Amino acid sequence: MQGASRSDHRVLIIDDHVLFAESLELALSLEGYDVRRLELPAEGGSMATVRSLALRANPRTVLLDLDLGRFGDGANLIAPLAKAGINVVILTASDELGRWGGCMRLGARRVLPKSGALQHALATVRRLHQGLPVISREELESLLEAWARDRRTIDDLRRRLDLLTPREREVLGALIEGRTVRAISQGSVVSEATVRTQVKSILNKLEVSSQLAAVGMANQVGWRQGT
Repeated sequence: MQGASRSDHRVLIIDDHVLFAESLELALSLEGYDVRRLELPAEGGSMATVRSLALRANPRTVLLDLDLGRFGDGANLIAPLAKAGINVVILTASDELGRWGGCMRLGARRVLPKSGALQHALATVRRLHQGLPVISREELESLLEAWARDRRTIDDLRRRLDLLTPREREVLGALIEGRTVRAISQGSVVSEATVRTQVKSILNKLEVSSQLAAVGMANQVGWRQGT
């Protein structure tokens, strides 16, 4: 917005890393922006609480950390903030481009790595203030393609997990809990040979070669017994 005063541009910082948030707050304040830092509740509260506090602050731009500690994935805030007409800029230590693409798909204006984020964040806020684009079409398309690739991978992993029988799901759930074949057999009152056969079937269906890989696949898609 050409000609608008920076003091009229409110920037809200949502980050549970206090020193990092304070550095952003100081740097943006020195540039003349109206900067607020959202104080995350020390106890209680939820992502809904954070969302409500953020909207109540009425910012024009939000600098949002993806990892909000006990409050969970900051990506859950992107859509409601963007829907309210707020510029959402993501700051993250994650280098997973598919995850970045997911943020853009939800309505974020830009995703910035936390390494070197201070100068990049300042430059991005300046461009948003001036009404200028903050990401190229090519970069946006690349991130969305990375998200689509990740989505296809997750869908394929879920398809394989859906092939498991109820008993195989129980065994996989036990493996995720760290139980051994012997412990599973004792708990189920079946022989170890039977459990090994069930584990082998699980590995075949999931197309992996080890119990560790099977557990890793389940964790990758957030699978739990009964889901």
